[in-house]
Formats: sequence, C-alpha cells, structure tokens
Amino acid sequence: MAKFDFDLLTIGAGSGGVAATRRAASHGAKTAICEEDRVGGTCVLRGCVPKKLLVYGSHFADAFEDAAGFGWQVGPRDFDWARLVARKDRELDRLNSIYLEMLDKAGTQLLAGRARLVDAHTVDIAGRTVTAKTILIATGSWPDLPDIPGIAHAITSNEALSLPELPTRIAIVGGGYIAVEFAGIFRRFGVEVTEIIRSDQILRGFDGDIRATLTEEMKHAGIKIEANTTVQRIDKKNKRFELHMQRVGQAQHTVIEADLVMYATGRTPNTKEMGLEELGVGLDPNGAIRVNEGSRSTVTNLYAVGDCTDRLNLTPVAIGEGRALADTLYGGKPRAMDHSGVPTAVFSQPPIGTVGFGEEEARERFDAVDVYLSKFRPLKHTLSGRETRTMMKLVVERASDRVLGCHMVGEDAPEIVQALAIALKAGARKADFDATVGIHPTAAEEFVTMFEAVRPDNEEN
Repeated sequence: MAKFDFDLLTIGAGSGGVAATRRAASHGAKTAICEEDRVGGTCVLRGCVPKKLLVYGSHFADAFEDAAGFGWQVGPRDFDWARLVARKDRELDRLNSIYLEMLDKAGTQLLAGRARLVDAHTVDIAGRTVTAKTILIATGSWPDLPDIPGIAHAITSNEALSLPELPTRIAIVGGGYIAVEFAGIFRRFGVEVTEIIRSDQILRGFDGDIRATLTEEMKHAGIKIEANTTVQRIDKKNKRFELHMQRVGQAQHTVIEADLVMYATGRTPNTKEMGLEELGVGLDPNGAIRVNEGSRSTVTNLYAVGDCTDRLNLTPVAIGEGRALADTLYGGKPRAMDHSGVPTAVFSQPPIGTVGFGEEEARERFDAVDVYLSKFRPLKHTLSGRETRTMMKLVVERASDRVLGCHMVGEDAPEIVQALAIALKAGARKADFDATVGIHPTAAEEFVTMFEAVRPDNEEN
C-alpha cells in the first residue's frame, strides 16, 4: 500500500503550479493540484491576459484618430464597454477550459477547495485530508491595500477588469506598472485620469530614461500625475469620492474628486492562513516563502514557486521555476531557474520593453559604462500627426564592450526587446550590434545604428 496519496501535491493552479504539476506528471509522478478558484491563476484570470485584451481595445481610440492622416474617413463611432468586458470574459472561460483539459490529459487530479497544511505531508482541502510525499506552494499574490480611513471605497486591479460601467473620472493610486497600464487603458476610453504617486516619478526601479519618457507621454495623453503625494483618507460624498492628499513638504492638504478610486500600490504573497507558520516554514515579513535557488523552503519536502516567493514576479519566471523543480525532482535533470537577464514589458501606452541593467544600476556595478540613446518621432506619425516619441537605449560595459541592457519605450517595444533578450543572454557585444544590418524602415533598426555614446564612461549628464 502506498505511503502517500500522491508523489506531488500542488497548492495553487496558476501558471507556475500548473506548469510544475504537468511536467512532474510527464516524468511519471502521481500528481494532484488544489485550487479554491478557477484554474488559471492571476495571469489568465486577473492579470496579464485580461489586461492585455483591454489594452488592445483601448488602442483603437488612437487608431481611429490616426487614420485620417492616411486618407481614411472614419465616420461616427461609439464604444461599448459592457460588450468588451463580455467578450473578454468569454475568452477567459475558453482559457480556463483549456487549462482544465491540460490537467486532465496529464493525469493530474484536480482537488477543489481551500488548502491548509496539517503537517509536512498532510493537507486539509475543504474538509478532505490528502497526503503527499512532496508539497508545492504556488498560490501567487494578491493586491495590497493600505490601512487608511475610507480604503473600503477603493477597488483594485481585480475589480477594474470587470467594471459594470466606465467612470467619468478615476483616481489611480500607485506608480508601478499596474497603475500606469490601467491609467493608459482608462484614458483611451475617455476617462479623466489622475495618478497619485508617493515618489517624484513613476516606475521605481526602472531605468531613468524609461521613467522620464513614459511620464512625458502620459502627460501628453492627458493623464494628470500628482507626484510626491500620499492619500490620507477617502470620503464618500453621494456617488463620488473625495481624496484628501498630502504633498511632501506642504502642510496644507489638498482634495480631489473622483467617481472611482483604484489602488495599485503593490501585491502581497498569498500565504495567509495556510498553516505555514505553524509548520515552521520560513517567511519574510511580507509573507513571502523563503526558498533556496532550487525553490526548497525551510521544510525539506515543501517547495514554493512564483509570486508567493516574491523573487521575480513574472508569469514566465513562475513557469520556469516550476518546470525546473519538476525536472529536478522527477526527471533526473537537476537544475535551477536562471533569474538573470529576464526581459520584461509594461503594457503602458506607449509600451515598454526592457532587459538587463538600467543605467543607474550598471554604473553602480561596473567601473565604466557607455550609454547609447536615441529619441525620435516614428515614421508612422509623420502622417498621423500624433506628437509622440520613441526612446531606445543601450547600456554597454566599456572594458568588455558587452551590452548590459536594452531599453525601449514606443510601439512594439515588448516584441522588439524579446528578441534582443536572446542577444544579451548570449553575451552580445556592442560591436555585434554595430555589425548587424538593420531592417529598413523599422524602429528596431535604431538598435543597430547607434554608434556614438551620448553619456560615455561615468558621465551621467
């Protein structure tokens, strides 16, 4: 008789958990996955996919305007938010069914309900007890809300994806990628947008030229950015809200009105009330599960991948961590996920693509750094008349000529930088970029035609 019900029991059926469990099953492990919600996780149900669909929908606002410059006559037009949300939800249902089918084909048993660890090998799932030799936690993260008066009036990105109707005015609190993405979405749908940030600039942690360029583009689009500002409380006045704000260095409070308040001030690992503390699993102050490079927690047979570890919170990274773990435990191919050189995108408007070191971090880590920078008006907009600029940037280590970072703000930036990430992973030098023939006319060719450093060595200005 088997000692355990399963070889691997995964808690959380998001991208990382599903990837790990399917890979383990393909290696012959007896697997099960537990989920209290629909299968698919944050990315499929409440994040990347639905948000990108809304971004696509919002692009048509600019496209209709730009068409006139190319000879098109666009007649009266109207936008139906409810129809877009319904079609988005239909696509999420389709993806959910695909995930269910994948688990079924893998021979993985789906256990519905909330899980709580009883001991190192036993899990209670909605009153049912199951055992496993190895347990994997892949429960993701959840939007975080500050403890201020009136915070119950605010929504998060979860609710923003399925609003019953669009507001006339929205206040978005936060300066990270989720905040700027939703600011762009709502603005293109005709909503008056005010973004409130604690620091002096959006996108803390990104390259400085990325931050400055996107800030200007957002302002050109009519998004108001209240920098160096915190919200002290939110009051409801009939069907509107008043946000009482405090600016750095000013004693007097200011008040703005909005029809909807959205908070995007960070996400917290989804690890509460799972029995982790009682089991002695090491947790960071924010609830993140502490793991080694092989995703093993402080409890020998318990592992964790994805956002609940708060390492590098990206869907492809969670998938990579999960597959590496399954290959190590069941495939005879011990390996760890490589977290270096991971490209990422922000689907702001215009979008951002970035990989490698930003200029500021590179200057801290390397003796001498050269920066190649280009800002230009895209060919498309010489006819559309739109005043927008594309920014491209290369950060290069002077001693080795190795390209340390590639950064872009502009149309198709994520698509272009995805390919450049391969070059950085392969250790490409600036000379390799210079020797590459560009495809003309494209924006991407600018990455192989920047020959003069604009900020050589350690000259930051």
